[in-house]
Amino acid sequence: MPEHYPSIGEAVGAAMQHNIRLAHRDPQTLADRPLQVRYIPPPAADPYSLPGMVIRLEEDTSPGKVAAILEETTSALTGPLTQLTELVAASADWAGARVDFDPPGYNLTYDMWTRLATAHQALLTVREDLEAATAGIPACPAEPSPTHHPDMVPVLRTRELLHDVMGAPAPNPGTPDTRRQAAALATSPNTTARRVTPADPPVPAPGPTTAGRPRPTR
Repeated sequence: MPEHYPSIGEAVGAAMQHNIRLAHRDPQTLADRPLQVRYIPPPAADPYSLPGMVIRLEEDTSPGKVAAILEETTSALTGPLTQLTELVAASADWAGARVDFDPPGYNLTYDMWTRLATAHQALLTVREDLEAATAGIPACPAEPSPTHHPDMVPVLRTRELLHDVMGAPAPNPGTPDTRRQAAALATSPNTTARRVTPADPPVPAPGPTTAGRPRPTR
């Protein structure tokens, strides 16, 4: 029976483990842990997840809604940025508890602690910038500007979500904006509802016309 991964990370991890088993070609391991068919919930299924927030944040979204979405990311209890910051802090503390300066030479554990501590500080800076942006976004114009300045304000979102890539149609030769719009439409509730409805019966192809046919001889 198909199952659902609770997150994209677990789905990617399971796929990587399966690929590793295939690479080693261990029949016993493959027999013990067969691949299970699972599905990643679409972004529309959870509007408060990061994929759901990305889908909700389109160019025509009102400033108030954009500020609310950014505020959700920095929420003290369930904000994904807050949780990520705590995860990196816990990883840095884990490495810091193993730092030992007695052996001479290069200290790998201290280097890992330094990298994690730097990442933690960067996340704290990101939080400050997001909080400042959340306070200022409601005062931004509601409508996009008719003039565009790609040399001064380039588009930053260039990577699609995993759910947009998996099961998507052939690559669209259009711009990143048109591809994102197509992905958003593909995961919208209305589109999903249309997918699960029974398809209309196929219309039979018209048969060959009788015009120009030789009449049967009697």
